[in-house]
Amino acid sequence: MIKLTDKETGARLGFITEEQLAALVDALEEEFEEDRDYYISRVTLEAFETEGVDSELVEILRLALGDREDMEILWSRD
Repeated sequence: MIKLTDKETGARLGFITEEQLAALVDALEEEFEEDRDYYISRVTLEAFETEGVDSELVEILRLALGDREDMEILWSRD
């Protein structure tokens, strides 16, 4: 499983599958090949929904975002 973490607070956001990670990597820009952090915003989540990104992944990210406009997440294999 892949663990998602809030980069700012270190809080665990949840776990995703390899397939969900692949969707996340495909949908977001990586600064370098081994990038493990991503910027997420409300606009990002809207785009994910439009593009048909896994609904469970979108919900995990939406809950993590809460009332914030944006955040950075980290992923790691757990």
